[in-house]
Amino acid sequence: MAQVRHGTLVERWSERRPGSAALYRRARAVFPSGVTHDARYMEPFPIYITRAQGSRKWDVDGNEYIDYWSGHGALLLGHNYPPICEAVVEQARKGTHYGACHELEVEWGELVHQIVPSAEKVKFFSSGTEATLMAMRLARAFTGRDKILKIQGHFHGWHDYATFAMTPPYEEPVSRGIPRVLRETMISVPFKDIEALRAALDANPDVAGLIMLCNGAGTEYLQQVRQLTRERGVILIFDEVVTGFRYAPGGCQEYYGVTPDLTTMAKILAGGLPGGAIGGRADILALLEFRDDPQWMRFGRINHPGTFNANPLSAAAGVACLKIVRDPSVQRKAAETADRLRAGFNEVLKRRGVNGEAGGEVSLLSLSFPEARLKGRAFSDRLRMAMQIGGVDFNGSGMIVSAVHSDEDVARTVEAFDQAIGLLQEDGAL
Repeated sequence: MAQVRHGTLVERWSERRPGSAALYRRARAVFPSGVTHDARYMEPFPIYITRAQGSRKWDVDGNEYIDYWSGHGALLLGHNYPPICEAVVEQARKGTHYGACHELEVEWGELVHQIVPSAEKVKFFSSGTEATLMAMRLARAFTGRDKILKIQGHFHGWHDYATFAMTPPYEEPVSRGIPRVLRETMISVPFKDIEALRAALDANPDVAGLIMLCNGAGTEYLQQVRQLTRERGVILIFDEVVTGFRYAPGGCQEYYGVTPDLTTMAKILAGGLPGGAIGGRADILALLEFRDDPQWMRFGRINHPGTFNANPLSAAAGVACLKIVRDPSVQRKAAETADRLRAGFNEVLKRRGVNGEAGGEVSLLSLSFPEARLKGRAFSDRLRMAMQIGGVDFNGSGMIVSAVHSDEDVARTVEAFDQAIGLLQEDGAL
């Protein structure tokens, strides 16, 4: 097995990041495994960022990175986009939490209603996890049925119901602490297997809703899903937390031309601040309405408090962001940049004789290495380190491209990828 000439890849990476190593030692004393988000965990330690601007960010040791984390997908317009920053700063001076209704929440909701095809009515939350949790509850309440059908491998947050069908065996939750009785309420089928979906719906007439991601689904499959769910009175939920406002201004449903009953949103929705929402049929969201009817209020209505629902800061950022991303040229710019990265990466892999592929859709770029010697997190961490040595940061398995990544960013990223593949080959990971 070949060796890296100047120390191992990990040693070379670590020696430029002593400040991050020191912060991680402090973090381990207060956080489980030292991190506040599972995806930020990294061996031997994660990097710690001090500031970001546009397509770049800088760590505590002064290393500069072209950033393809993009705020976990929330930053279609990059870091500190001026109109969003100005809106948030202006609102912060006026107040961060009124404990009352405000005009910005109305304007934010109006924009969602105008942009997203399914959004007859809108309800705000604090996160995508909350939105998918409420979407399932709405489906059960509206239909009077108990079961939720989901697609195997699709991620919908970390609440109890979302932990099922994440990894094999799919009937087992991906987390401990989930009540065993919930297994009876969640069923799953493989992605893009319309016959398996048909069979599951036929065998389970008590399915209230189907929740799914749309990434890579295709129009034909989604049309078939829409027909099957409509015929059986099953609420179709598109989880567009990632794809909303990214595939097109109106998300995957606009891109593919298929409208669900409910849509969950977050990330780009709030312009990089915390915030989630459901948009959907007015008759379904009517379950959240107040009525002068004690019976309805006690037994018919779905309660929905939430301290930070439509928080003024998130609303300010969301309004500023949606006014910009409703222009489809924003999504086209990000997608075209991602296409150039895919082409550059695939050329590198071919030239270096590596069995791998850069794929994905629009501005979501995926990477696969079926013959990598390291597997899973071990490989993705090593690839991420190799890219960081070249001045690029991403999550180790794919890149989220913004509308502000430049031609220079593309050239430097492809160069960093070429160097990273070489380092991984020398290190024995490929």
